[in-house]
Amino acid sequence: MLTNKVAVVTGGSRGIGAAICKKYAEHGADIAFLYAGNTAKAEETVAVLENIGVKAKAYQCDVANADQVKEVVKQIVTDFGQIDILVNNAGITKDKLVPMMKETDFDAVVDTNLKGTFYMTKQVYSLFMKQKSGKIINITSVSGLNGNAGQANYSASKAGVVGLTKSVAKELASRGVCCNAIAPGFIETDMTEKFTSNEAIKDSIPMKRFGQGEDVANVALFLASFMSDYITGEVIRVDGGMAM
Repeated sequence: MLTNKVAVVTGGSRGIGAAICKKYAEHGADIAFLYAGNTAKAEETVAVLENIGVKAKAYQCDVANADQVKEVVKQIVTDFGQIDILVNNAGITKDKLVPMMKETDFDAVVDTNLKGTFYMTKQVYSLFMKQKSGKIINITSVSGLNGNAGQANYSASKAGVVGLTKSVAKELASRGVCCNAIAPGFIETDMTEKFTSNEAIKDSIPMKRFGQGEDVANVALFLASFMSDYITGEVIRVDGGMAM
């Protein structure tokens, strides 16, 4: 389904990002993924992808740093020759109620989650325009749709990703480029580990279970493939019905 395609995934060494990398590799895509700092984990993920039989390479990059993003995208094009799919998945949380939330906590989350998505999109924008094709998939959150107590910074950043997705979709649609977003609910990852033992949260989900990384990866595969060529500016929830 993705043979001869090159996918770039931010935050690709673990969690949802790693699940997306693996899913894409299983369907033939070569993978370039970005990671923040855990080199050992990144190398593990590269080994998993290479074992599937595709070309894979990890790049350490802070997506909140515009200069680093510019250089890493340039290097990926040099190494792989092309980019066909961009998944903006890198994200962080610094949860606190508003009175206790420091300005640095707010800025750090917005810089990584929202500005990082913008910086990465900006660097593939002209490339996708010239080739008149490309898929941009942004990972937002149900917190960006409904808000969540204690996550004013995270919810604001993810709501911003929704607006960015729709704006980019309108700008690039006439060039054959699709830009969509996925809004996961509670997916079992390192980031949500502190919540997964909370039965009250589980009971609030109509499907009465937490999601897996593969649940998000399946939708990311659909949005990266030819099957979604007439879908753009859409936000698809993967949340077990939580945000209905």
